[in-house]
Amino acid sequence: MVTDPIADYLTRIRNAQMAGHTIVDVPASNIKKKLTEILYENGYILKYKFDDAGHQGTIKIALKYDTETKEPAITELVRVSKPGLRKYIHVGGIPRIKNGLGIAILSTSKGVVTDKQARSLNVGGEIICYIY
Repeated sequence: MVTDPIADYLTRIRNAQMAGHTIVDVPASNIKKKLTEILYENGYILKYKFDDAGHQGTIKIALKYDTETKEPAITELVRVSKPGLRKYIHVGGIPRIKNGLGIAILSTSKGVVTDKQARSLNVGGEIICYIY
């Protein structure tokens, strides 16, 4: 039983990158699927595959590394809103991560979106994590 599935998701990716793995398997959920799609759209992972075998299913994520230096594409994953302390923000207070080079992922009334999408939709919400 995992008390914070999103933190578990981020930790699995972080640990796989630190170990130099190319693929990581994560138990699936709808929010994890959306997070994976956002990571792919923003170029932080190579590809992903949803495997619906079994009760819950899994997400296979191919991690992205620099071809020359072998450095991971994701430098840091930071969980912001936690089950014990939720962090909500209005549209005017959405932070720019690493001067626009990173992304903040928010859960809004329009769905799970990046900080740039939230600004264009003019909605605030719960800050899930920062990625850069």
